[in-house]
Amino acid sequence: IAVNQTLASIWQCKKMLKIVSSLSVSPLALGLYTVNAVYGDTITMPCRLEVPDGLMFGKWKYEMPNGSPVFIAFRSSTKKNVQYDDVPDYKDRLSLSENYTLSIKNARISDEKRFVCMLVTEDDVSEEPTIVKVFKQPSQPEILHQADFLETEKLQMLGECVTRDSYPEGNVTWYKNGRVLQPVEEVVVINLQKIVDKSTGLFTMTSSLQYVPTKEDANAKFSCIVTYYGPSGQKTIQSKPVVFDVHYPTEKVTIQVLSQSSTVKEGDNITLKCSGNGNPPPQEFLFYIPGETEGIRSSDTYIMTDVRRNATGEYKCSLTDKSMMDSTTITVHYLDLQLTPSGEVTKQIGEALPVSCTISSSRNATVFWIKDNTRMQTSPSFSSLQYQDAGNYICETTLQEVEGLKKRKTLKLIVEGKPQIKMTKKTNTNKMSKTIVCHVEGFPKPAVQWTVTGSGSIINKAKETKYVNGKFSSKIVIAPEENVTLTCIAENQLERTVTSLNVSAISIPEYDEPEDRNDDNSEKVNDQAKLIVGIVVGLLLAALVAGVVYWLYVKKSKTASKHVDKDLGNIEENKKLEENNHKSET
Repeated sequence: IAVNQTLASIWQCKKMLKIVSSLSVSPLALGLYTVNAVYGDTITMPCRLEVPDGLMFGKWKYEMPNGSPVFIAFRSSTKKNVQYDDVPDYKDRLSLSENYTLSIKNARISDEKRFVCMLVTEDDVSEEPTIVKVFKQPSQPEILHQADFLETEKLQMLGECVTRDSYPEGNVTWYKNGRVLQPVEEVVVINLQKIVDKSTGLFTMTSSLQYVPTKEDANAKFSCIVTYYGPSGQKTIQSKPVVFDVHYPTEKVTIQVLSQSSTVKEGDNITLKCSGNGNPPPQEFLFYIPGETEGIRSSDTYIMTDVRRNATGEYKCSLTDKSMMDSTTITVHYLDLQLTPSGEVTKQIGEALPVSCTISSSRNATVFWIKDNTRMQTSPSFSSLQYQDAGNYICETTLQEVEGLKKRKTLKLIVEGKPQIKMTKKTNTNKMSKTIVCHVEGFPKPAVQWTVTGSGSIINKAKETKYVNGKFSSKIVIAPEENVTLTCIAENQLERTVTSLNVSAISIPEYDEPEDRNDDNSEKVNDQAKLIVGIVVGLLLAALVAGVVYWLYVKKSKTASKHVDKDLGNIEENKKLEENNHKSET
């Protein structure tokens, strides 16, 4: 106690000297040492004095606001013992090392003082002050009490930016999309409030923002930043950005056609959607349909099912107060097909049959014909019906630009005809048999029966070719020992036709037109017939030329003998007689 009283007296004397010296020396010239400490950490203050000879003890104190000293730690240089004064704020927090470095655990704001290290000898007391500064980083700022939504052209509270437990006090700045929001009268109003906790000395800062939003503030990001000082200088902490729902009135109405394809055809469903660009968007609209004088009140969608071609026209929608309107034109595409005749039609061979396929459509349509699953190059036309004209005909039309719009109708044409028969015969190359052929035409397919005239016996060994285009052949092979007459009978629902043919005995050769015909393809037969006719005409022309040459030769050979002429005449006469006999037999 006596030592403290003595030191206090010395303190007062030195204080007076410092007051006098401060009149001519600035505080910076005193070379004060500052220790920056983080709140809650340990404060370490070395004694920056050289230990003098004859040191008795070292002591630490701090100054009260009124300048009076408070001693807190003592260490003897001889006994090596340490004593801590009974100061409640520093109980169990102090530590004084052998080199007189003072450590204070769990730094507080109240530790921000002027501490003094004192080294005492018998003759002198040396002192060295140290300034302690304590810093506390604030919490990350939060935007609290946020507005549920913002309305344009109206000043309203956006929210409050709050940051806590800061020391020293910081500053709060508002940002929009990364740019500083500067106060603007009646548009941007910012108020900052700072509150200190008396128990801890820490600051809580609250900055409120009143703001007049615009339509462009939709999706804008608002944030706030607190600027504070730490041991190493100025720093900042940013809040999480906040996006507000900005309400603004509708300025434009738009109508749309919702469809799975870009075009509409008869039978489709049409969904009209009307929308406004306000926020929140309008929930009800008036829809104006072609043919309706009054608007139809509905939600933002209006559905029409199974539309017809008369639904083509202009469609409109507006707000319920009719203040804004938009329109669109819808074309309902259609395709009609009329086939005359259609269905199943039965005609007789040789008759005429006019066929027409009439198209009515919203756009130019593509028409094509199909016969028996094969696409035709031209439309069918029947001036004289043939058996090959029979079949299943399809007239089909499509609109290329309209997906799924296709129509088709069918004509099943049946060409009927009474049986027609032509019989041929020839001797086979082996000279042992003859082939008799009955060529038959008719529809429905005639049934063929062979009989032998006279005996009336029926021949059941006939072979038939394939029935194509109303034609086929029935063939028998016989070896008659005498002349016979064969009868071919062809019968269908229309008529019974009978034709007979005389056939000579096997010993007498038969000559008839070739049987080389293909009933499976009549067009090929016609082509072959044309070829044969051409060959025959060519041979006749060659024979005519040879005859002329021969005549000229004979004319020049008048010196030939009459006997020879007579013999040649006889031979030529015999040859002509033989040819006449053969023709008679045929």
